[in-house]
Amino acid sequence: MAAKSARIHTDTVIARFAARQHGLVSCRQLLAAGVGRGAIEHRLRTGRLIAVHRGVYAAGHLHRSDTVRWMGAVLAGGEGAVLSHVAAAALWELRPSSARKVDITVPGRAGRRPRRGIVVHRSSVLPKHETTERRGIRVTTVARTLLEIAATLQPHALARAVERSEILEIFGLRAIDRTLELHPRHPGARRLGAAVAAFRDDEMTRSDLETMFLALCEANGLPRPLVNRVVHDAEVDFLWRAPRVIAEADGRRTHLTRAAFERDRAKDAKLTVAGYRVVRFTYRQVLHDPRSVAATLAALLARQPERSMSSIR
Repeated sequence: MAAKSARIHTDTVIARFAARQHGLVSCRQLLAAGVGRGAIEHRLRTGRLIAVHRGVYAAGHLHRSDTVRWMGAVLAGGEGAVLSHVAAAALWELRPSSARKVDITVPGRAGRRPRRGIVVHRSSVLPKHETTERRGIRVTTVARTLLEIAATLQPHALARAVERSEILEIFGLRAIDRTLELHPRHPGARRLGAAVAAFRDDEMTRSDLETMFLALCEANGLPRPLVNRVVHDAEVDFLWRAPRVIAEADGRRTHLTRAAFERDRAKDAKLTVAGYRVVRFTYRQVLHDPRSVAATLAALLARQPERSMSSIR
């Protein structure tokens, strides 16, 4: 009876870990839960546990998937190990990966034995706020992951990864800034800082934008527009009355929500039907590419206006 009870206990412990770890369990976890080495070795001999890495086992059947590979690598890394770099980017769905080896990061500089199929990175600075869990796998945060891959990606590929994080609604500028502040000498720090520069337009106030836009017009010999006027029950940012041109300046915070996206397009359609030419610029364009903004405005203002159908108040 005692032997049967012990077998049931061991099988229950294995099943509990495997259920939340994609079918895997580590020797360290089993020993900590009171399972003896003899019981582990017996199950390895009989095929009820299958060795994946040294000290990491599949419970009964090994499912071959990226998720299982990632989980196995983290378990093999031991206490404090997290998925990182290219593998973490794939787990966060920032970039696909066909890498045959799995990247993990372990805290400290102490050496750990190399593992087949695993690239072990060692970090003396791996605070808890830069690690989290996704799909049951310990992994570096999005901010730390972007920092790591920034060291090796080309600028355009890094920009796509950052944009992907925004699309997935897992991007956080504050978290990235905190990570950059903590790792100023990291090989990816400068590149990541440049990649997120476009997201800093939210730091501009509406007043700052108006001042810069009017200065842009004056510097390029463009007529001064009216500011924040109502046209057909819609408030517009900048209006040139006679040529019937409207310029809107969009910031990410207020214009990239789903509701704002729909409102902006409905507003543009209404104004276009009324005979206005509507052009939209981002805060970043006004701030960093004023020449292109001015050239576009000059071309629009030089055209003959369409027949007026609107009333301005």
